[in-house]
Formats: sequence, C-alpha cells, structure tokens
Amino acid sequence: MKNVVKKIVAVMLALVTTFALTSIACADEGKVYKIGIIQFAEHGSLDNCREGFIQGLAEMGYVEGENVTFIVQNAQADMGLCQQIAQQMAQECDLVCAIATPMAQAAFNACMDSGKPVIYTAVSDPAAAMLANDEGKSEYNVTGTCDVLPVEAQLKLIRSFLPEAKKIGILYTTSETNSESQLKLYQDLAGTYGFEIVASGISTGADIPLACDTLLPQVDCLTNLTDNTVVSALQTVLDEANKAGIPVFGSEVEQVKAGCVASMGLEYIELGKQTGKMAARVLKGEAEASELNFEVISEPRLYVNFAAAEKINLELPENYKTDAYQSFDEIVVQ
Repeated sequence: MKNVVKKIVAVMLALVTTFALTSIACADEGKVYKIGIIQFAEHGSLDNCREGFIQGLAEMGYVEGENVTFIVQNAQADMGLCQQIAQQMAQECDLVCAIATPMAQAAFNACMDSGKPVIYTAVSDPAAAMLANDEGKSEYNVTGTCDVLPVEAQLKLIRSFLPEAKKIGILYTTSETNSESQLKLYQDLAGTYGFEIVASGISTGADIPLACDTLLPQVDCLTNLTDNTVVSALQTVLDEANKAGIPVFGSEVEQVKAGCVASMGLEYIELGKQTGKMAARVLKGEAEASELNFEVISEPRLYVNFAAAEKINLELPENYKTDAYQSFDEIVVQ
C-alpha cells in the first residue's frame, strides 16, 4: 500500500512540475523584451553595428514588433549625454546594447548595481576600458564584442600603396580609451614596416582643422583609428588631406565609401550580428553576461576607392580591383 501511495505522489509531483515548467515557458513566450540600443555617435561603422545587432537578434527569434521593443538613442559624441541616456536605459530596459567604448562604459556604470545585462559592441580594448579582466570576462553582468584593429594588415597595405612613405599621421581623441590602445599598437608595430608614427591628440571635433594644419605637412599619409570623434568629422579630415594631396586610409568600409583611399577593415554588420546573438543567449537564459567571454571579430578585408585615389593623383594598379573584397569608383557621402 505504501508503495502505491509513493507512486501516486511521485506521479502527482511530476505532473505539477511539468505544469509549472510549461507555465513558465508560456509566460516567457508571451514576454515582450524591452531592449535599449545606445550609440555614442552617428557614423557608418556604428550605424552598421546597430543594424547588425537587430539582425542578429532576429536570426535568433527576437523580432521587433513580436517579442522585442527597441528603444534607440544616440549621444552624438556628447560624453555628458552618454551618462543621461545610460541612466534612463538602466531603469527602463531588460537589456542594454551599448555601441562604442564611451557608451559601453556609461552603460556599465549605470547598470552595475541593478545587474541589468549590458552587451557592448565596437569596443576596441575591453580590458583597458575596465569592461573585462585579462581572461575576457567581467564579475559584473556585462560582455560583448571587440573590434580590435588589424594594425599589421593595415601597415602592410599602406606600404604596398606607398613604397617610399616614411611617416604616418594619426589623429586621436585623448579621452577615448580605445584610441589610446590602438595608437600604441601602431607605435609598437610601425618600425617593422619602416614607418614612424606622428600622432596628434584632440579633445573635440572642433580641434580637427587646426590639428590637420599642423599634422599634414609632417606626414606622407593619414590612417584612421576607430576613433568616434575623428570618424564623425571624417569629411573635415578628408577635405584638409585632399587639399594637401595626402592619402587617408580608413579603418572600415564606410570610411572608404566616403572618400578614404583604402582599408584593411572589419565588417561591422557582421560584428553587430555576432553581438545580437550573444544578447539572445542572455535573453534565453542560456548564460549570464558575466559568464560569457567577450568575442573578437578578426578577419580584415580589403576595401579600395579608386575615385578617392584619383582625387589626389594616386595611381593604383588594376589588380586592387580584383583583389579587393569591395572596390568603389565613386565617393558616396551620407
């Protein structure tokens, strides 16, 4: 008799557990997640990260209008506004996607105490930005994707374009941790390819014209970092460089489309997709953000703009058209 009772109790417990799990699943299926997408500045690579993030989530079943609502904000490279936006998103959203290092740092600070997950993207050095430890994780609920520049590939590219060049100019924002890390990479590797780096630090976009006036006479070309302030003012940089007949090398495809001569760059739509898939894992409950190492996209691709080269009378071999992942015969300014 006791055995029969035990069996009945066991069956009842199994039924209750199944019902409970089914109820939880149904409740989760009916949930609409509110996701904040906060972007530091408006320029092509960061815009592509945003679009890729949305696509990556959709590929994992999180579709806007069905089970996801997006709140999108842009700080327009204003550090003070970064903090305000991040605080707002920390209160309103289930998960925050922060695009670019300054915004990732602001989101991390805003969400640190609440434990809201932050998934960042377009952060060049998460460890230097205090978003990850040396093992690639954080003790807090934050992770994401890294866009460390393929500096060695870019130096090889510049050498192939400019066999006689000696000095490469770099504009960078002194308050952007990512830019300081990238600049150091260039300084460490440049000598291997016979280059000297001449760097000029700026505080805001308004400093760029004067910085160009000082920098351009000293160098054979410029190469861009993924510096948000500089890239946001790319047309100013290009106008000054074109007047001086100095080629500018970009750090990703959108800069090449807009008038840089070439880049061994990263594909930011793919970086965004990768980030969206990481966010989906967190939403599904497969892992806490703190359990996930940040991920790196590291396959550079060659992009060339023949119209930009022609503008400064730089002759390029035709093989660059066949070798390039993408080549362009016009300059397209958004």
